[in-house]
Amino acid sequence: MSLPGSASRINNDLADYVVPVNADIGSIDVGFIDRPDPLINALGAKGLGEVAMTGCAGAIANAIHHATGKRLREMPFRIEDLL
Repeated sequence: MSLPGSASRINNDLADYVVPVNADIGSIDVGFIDRPDPLINALGAKGLGEVAMTGCAGAIANAIHHATGKRLREMPFRIEDLL
């Protein structure tokens, strides 16, 4: 499968690569829970940062596969696994 445009060839430098940035993300809706939970931490703050990022490792693995053609199925992803 070849990608359209410059994505199908290797670029000469990193300046030519398209890299996703925060501006590429749509609006994020944040919901606050008004009940502190003192069992979690001293502040009683709750968060879903790690739970909400479950697709991140898969997205990185797919990006590595598309860039190199090699499918990595174990984490952490190491350069040795690509050689």
